[in-house]
Amino acid sequence: MNRRSFLLGSAGLAAAGYAAGLAPWPLRRALAAPARTLTIGRREIEVNFQSASVFGITQADGTAGITLDPGERFLVDLVNDVGEDTIIHWHGQRAPYLQDGVADRNVPLLAAGKSQSYNFRPTPGTHWMHSHHGTQEQLLLAAPLIVRSEEDAKADIQEVTVLLHDFSFRDPQEILAGLTGGSGDGMHDHGSHDHAGMDQSGMGAMPGMDHSAMGHSDMGAMGGGGMGGMAGGAMMMDLNDVQYDAFLANDRTLDDPFVAQVERHGKVRLRLINGASSSAFWIDLGNVDGTLVAVDGNPVEPVTARRFPMAIAQRLDLIVDVTAEGAYPVFAQVEGKRERTGIVLATPGAKIGVLSERAEAEAPPVDLSLETKLRPLQPLAARPADQKLVMTLTGAMMPYLWSINDQQWPEVERPLLREGQRVVIEMQNRTMMAHPMHLHGHAFQVTALNGREIAGAVRDTVLVPINGSVTIAFDADNPGRWPFHCHNLYHMVTGMMTELVYETFV
Repeated sequence: MNRRSFLLGSAGLAAAGYAAGLAPWPLRRALAAPARTLTIGRREIEVNFQSASVFGITQADGTAGITLDPGERFLVDLVNDVGEDTIIHWHGQRAPYLQDGVADRNVPLLAAGKSQSYNFRPTPGTHWMHSHHGTQEQLLLAAPLIVRSEEDAKADIQEVTVLLHDFSFRDPQEILAGLTGGSGDGMHDHGSHDHAGMDQSGMGAMPGMDHSAMGHSDMGAMGGGGMGGMAGGAMMMDLNDVQYDAFLANDRTLDDPFVAQVERHGKVRLRLINGASSSAFWIDLGNVDGTLVAVDGNPVEPVTARRFPMAIAQRLDLIVDVTAEGAYPVFAQVEGKRERTGIVLATPGAKIGVLSERAEAEAPPVDLSLETKLRPLQPLAARPADQKLVMTLTGAMMPYLWSINDQQWPEVERPLLREGQRVVIEMQNRTMMAHPMHLHGHAFQVTALNGREIAGAVRDTVLVPINGSVTIAFDADNPGRWPFHCHNLYHMVTGMMTELVYETFV
């Protein structure tokens, strides 16, 4: 039996740890649930017919990451067996400050060979976990973190989780050195980046991308528009800093993709996680409609389309109807490239043909076309702002240094918050790259795009387009010291991070 046939069996799906079986998950009540053990370790995967040593976060049975049932607490013993210091951030969780998974003056790294216990009430939705130390995330030190709600259990829909990665056989420090002009081989220096031209003329109140001017294809219902306000005519933007060897979905490339067996004429909830270090994707369902029901774990009014933009660290929950027997590829194509990865949804006995790792045309830049359409089911309560902050995203490709308000981490001014405040942050991007900005410990609502007010989605990560602006609002209800940073790994480690500090934690 080959690997693809094996994965089509339910035992293979359970071993892979990414897809729920056809039966609903059992309800494990909070008081009855024992502590889960997650182990940070090393593992071997096969990429492009080569063996690669990477990191991972697994349970005792080999399951990647964790799925919690409705009502279950996040009760976890985290064991560091990777051979070096690390720390794991529970991305999307509104955990107490000391359990967020970021090392600072109050929280040490988790030393090699040591363990740490966590116990908090989890935030429902599609989330993930990843290293927040150095460049370990590039070595695939990440895994899904799914918290199912009572509504999920009642819906009784099959769930398939997909974790996307960008992969290089090179050491992350070598990649970083190539970007910054250090001791790397220079293969990925400033002359090797992907660029696209921008034409912002005649776009009106919400300027957008002229995809035809760049030679990009139309990406469908969610394609086009909303890239940000740039004065003047055509300019250049930078899309991809790193030339990767492969792009992965659940640790697989399309030459041997992850295959999830699905019911005939059933529904599937795709829980999509962009765990890439430096790559944004377009999700392409081909000829099948998908209904978006949540972003970053937060429910939204349904949006139906076949293609969806997905910035780094964002999550999308899509409901897909499997209307007939057959195989249904779900592609994730890298912005500005033809390269793609993906999985296959297949009914029993379906034949799966060869899937190309290159699309027919390049994908356009990931933009705000979806963001303009999103409306939350659980918005923030209306109230005036108690504090307004302006954060200018600054930096450049040469030298490769990124910053906020022209300040590079850790030499930054840290805004002070008072518990109970409604805080508004306007992010203004003055660089030639878009930045996926992530706030720890809170969920925020998108309230304006390029100066235009909207009642946007509740998120924890939002893309700020080139020369554009995004405004967010949140309630200061979780005291601590909270990182606020670009989730492009190489932007963060070269300075694009600050910290929001509650007065009680100065």
